[in-house]
Amino acid sequence: MTSFADSALSLLDDRDASSDRRDAWRAFTTLGLPTTSDEVWRYAPLGDLDLDRFALATRADASAPSALARSLAQHAGLVVTMIDGELAEVSGELAGVSVTAEESDWSAHYDSDAFAQLNCALHPTTVTLRVADGVSVDEPILVVNTITAGASFPQLRVVSARGSRASVVEFLDGGADSLVVPLTEFDVGDDAYLVVSSYQRLHTSAWHIARSTGRLGRGARLHQSVISVGAHYNRSRNDAEFLGTGAENELRTTFLGFGDQVHDFRTRQFHKVGRTRSTLLSKGAVADTARSVYTGLIEIEKGAKRTDARQTNHNLLLSPHAHADSVPNLDIRENDVMCAHASSVGPLDELQRWYLESRGVTRPDAERLMIQGFFYEMLATLPRELAAVVEDDLGSTLGRLATVRA
Repeated sequence: MTSFADSALSLLDDRDASSDRRDAWRAFTTLGLPTTSDEVWRYAPLGDLDLDRFALATRADASAPSALARSLAQHAGLVVTMIDGELAEVSGELAGVSVTAEESDWSAHYDSDAFAQLNCALHPTTVTLRVADGVSVDEPILVVNTITAGASFPQLRVVSARGSRASVVEFLDGGADSLVVPLTEFDVGDDAYLVVSSYQRLHTSAWHIARSTGRLGRGARLHQSVISVGAHYNRSRNDAEFLGTGAENELRTTFLGFGDQVHDFRTRQFHKVGRTRSTLLSKGAVADTARSVYTGLIEIEKGAKRTDARQTNHNLLLSPHAHADSVPNLDIRENDVMCAHASSVGPLDELQRWYLESRGVTRPDAERLMIQGFFYEMLATLPRELAAVVEDDLGSTLGRLATVRA
């Protein structure tokens, strides 16, 4: 049996890989896979991860979109279809918006991240979506990435130029028994407004290890929503870097865990300049024997005066066997700032449930309504038409969950 390393080297040879890709591969082999002795990976089930189980994709095979992907596409002005990270099709046209497949090198941005280096070495191409200066896009842009291979490394870049406005929805599905390592960057120009909504719906046997970075110019606004339901192990790291005064980032992350899933979220809002604002809300629920981890960092550089940064994490336990960890952090190197963080872990509120039951609502329906209410505020950044599709899908998943009391 060919090892993952042999397959990777063969793939690099077949693609006549650039020196940048080979440097990224060498960086990955030097770093090696992380272990739970690394603080940032201490909660991950890394002992179960064997790269040799996953076959690398050599080309993107045609794949019929799922019913959910088709439903989302009906409400989008432009649909970008990717298969195993490779650009397959662009449907529709929006003035001032372009989609290209490019060769790029991001490895210098992630020198200590082994999985990011693996992506930089083995990604098919960088799918780049550009919104031109001053362009306001009224219809949502949908990026559908269907996973068919054993191991895939999607790379997506969204460039929202000066003064532009756009809404991008990412949808990720498929991926039975797969390893999916996406790397995404959002470049939000001066006075631009970008709304990004990501819905991860991979098969529950998949490993999903994702990282995104938003870079905000002066007066830029990035509103990001990350929703995760699928994967056996789902790790999502979402960073924002504030490069210009007046920049604002609102980040909402949410997940629903069941079975033996592990949802592992990490966030970092790095305020490099003053008069910037970040608001983070992370909410999730775990049932059965599922686990979740939230680790957040607000970092404020010396000199970043008048920064306003808020971080909130709420976790709902739907079973006495489920578990959630919450680790909010502040690293503040400036005095003239406003910062706050809060977290909670607990079961459904008994008083709220009693209130609903006293109005004639059955206990199962009362619990379902409470859980839906817990989640649905997290869909606020989604375009209205697409939000309805995601709400229906989440509702069907919630309907199959049973709340278990100790």
